[in-house]
Amino acid sequence: MSKKETGLETVTSSFAPNSAATVELKPSYNIPLVLVIAAIPLLIVQPWVAGAIAFFGLFLLFQTVTLRLQFTTTDLDIYRGEKLIRRFPYREWQNWRIFWNGFPVLFYFKEINSIHFLPILFDPNTLKACLEERCPRI
Repeated sequence: MSKKETGLETVTSSFAPNSAATVELKPSYNIPLVLVIAAIPLLIVQPWVAGAIAFFGLFLLFQTVTLRLQFTTTDLDIYRGEKLIRRFPYREWQNWRIFWNGFPVLFYFKEINSIHFLPILFDPNTLKACLEERCPRI
């Protein structure tokens, strides 16, 4: 599968100059937009519930715009703008899973000392391809 078909965007790694390329996931606005749109008809029936759902959708939209995930040869890095805010070394990963194949909404991974759940705010196909390549399940 070519890079164009999977939506991979290759950038040069800044932490390991002689390593393979780093892949930055493109944002996916599916979940935030579905939540905001779903809140509109709920305004008639349950305004408070609709407001909470719309607020959560807008929060996820903000996260989608500001966060970037990069798969390096050794880590999954999370950036806010140019600032690295979290690094997850693959050597500490025990398992991962993407929930709901038809409409992926949740990414789960377990490290040695912690469990993480992240909403799918990035291209799910590229996410899965990177996970299978860099962190294959046993």
